[in-house]
Amino acid sequence: MQDFGKILDNHVLVVALIACLIAQLSKIIVELARHGKVSLRVLTTTGGMPSAHSALVTCLAAGVGQTVGWASPEFAIATIFAIIVMYDAAGVRQAAGKQARILNQMIDELFREHPTFSEDRLKELLGHTPVQVIVGSVLGVTISWLAAPAY
Repeated sequence: MQDFGKILDNHVLVVALIACLIAQLSKIIVELARHGKVSLRVLTTTGGMPSAHSALVTCLAAGVGQTVGWASPEFAIATIFAIIVMYDAAGVRQAAGKQARILNQMIDELFREHPTFSEDRLKELLGHTPVQVIVGSVLGVTISWLAAPAY
């Protein structure tokens, strides 16, 4: 347990977390540009531009490649992990969001006459668009390359 304090000495981890934080904070700027107002709600909801998940995992994979080597098993693991996370963000979670939207619409239409029906609505914004994932990925790799001297 005494080595737990050394976790912040892991520059790859710290830079990946910084990339995630930058992506999350940039959502505020994107929201301001799109809607003309600051919404801190974007910091706690899923989805949005850019994908913080993609920024985190691509920064992590690039950092592992830069420090351990591009032909290392560790880079292969980090890359496969990144691909799975990004596929899930843009594929599976996006599809689940579309299904939730359709189910919410069906509930609204079917139970319009029964206002006593009070089921909770399903969360519709679950995933990212492919563009949001790509922008997050580019951001993650860029931050990793900018932090390369720190490795």
